[in-house]
Amino acid sequence: MTIGELAVAYHTKGFNCAQSVLCACGKYTGLDEKTALAVSGGFGGGLRCGEVCGAISGAVMAAGLCFPYSDSENLEAKETIAALARELTGGFREKYGAVRCEEIKIDTARCNEFISCMAELAEQVIQNRQKATEA
Repeated sequence: MTIGELAVAYHTKGFNCAQSVLCACGKYTGLDEKTALAVSGGFGGGLRCGEVCGAISGAVMAAGLCFPYSDSENLEAKETIAALARELTGGFREKYGAVRCEEIKIDTARCNEFISCMAELAEQVIQNRQKATEA
């Protein structure tokens, strides 16, 4: 099962877009399922008000866990997560023309497409950054 398929499986169970993407990225983040579901629960539906798509939020959360900016003096880590967030958001905008849930959500079935896309993009971005830091 691909990471995109895993993310869609979470959504099929009734979890929101952010929860689905963040949980699917668990092999990268190390975050247990219960915590991932809890922390991302309020991000579905564009923070429940139609703003940034929850699938994007879940992907950015996964990237943040893999490349944490948790020391205010670590400017390199700050720039890394900023660049990853821009890459994830930009990739979505390039493919779908917008990032706001309210603008892109035509029906719930379309959400599965967004969820799969963002789980796969998060995996790609995380793997690429891991390879770059190992080199």
